[in-house]
Amino acid sequence: MHKKSLRQRIVESSLLLFQENGYHGVTVDQIVEHAGTSKGGFYHNFKSKDELLYEIHDVFISYVIEKAQETYNQNGTPVTRLSGILQSFMKVFDMYKPYITVFYEESAYLQEAYKTVINDKRDQYRQLIESVIKEGQDNGDFRKEIPSNIATLSIIGMINWTYKWYKSDGPLSMEQITEVFKDLIFHSLTTEKGFKEARNLFESICNQGVTNIK
Repeated sequence: MHKKSLRQRIVESSLLLFQENGYHGVTVDQIVEHAGTSKGGFYHNFKSKDELLYEIHDVFISYVIEKAQETYNQNGTPVTRLSGILQSFMKVFDMYKPYITVFYEESAYLQEAYKTVINDKRDQYRQLIESVIKEGQDNGDFRKEIPSNIATLSIIGMINWTYKWYKSDGPLSMEQITEVFKDLIFHSLTTEKGFKEARNLFESICNQGVTNIK
């Protein structure tokens, strides 16, 4: 089995402690004790508790940016690009739910320098989604009467709130929830032309027993 690095142990320990006690309710001493290391080990990996909170965010925002860009490059239409971006965006709430929960609950305590970097990455992600929507409006796949910026912010806002209610042991898997979200988004965003492509795209999913766009 792959042995976890000290950096990873520190991050995972802080996640557990922050969820239990809040960011200000946890000291570096408690983190290093839980991680089985020393203050020297902590400060070798992180300059401060603030940088640790930034790292918690960077893990999942970097993942969604990377996957969104991969999806954009690998697909040739706005419908397939948006579908792939939604897929990876939803997946992150299953993969990194503790990271996302801690960050959203505690991010107000970050120093401005870290907030600036985070906002830049969030803007990068938002701009990529909006560019796909604009492409779809230009080629007739997406409705032009819906402002692309509002559509983008609506999608991001709806999906971001998943961390509040999603449970890995709930009645629906994240894959099934993702298809419900796609159904909502593509029904509201696509033209007749775009909807035909979206429906065809998800026909194979129906055969796998997952909710399908109809």
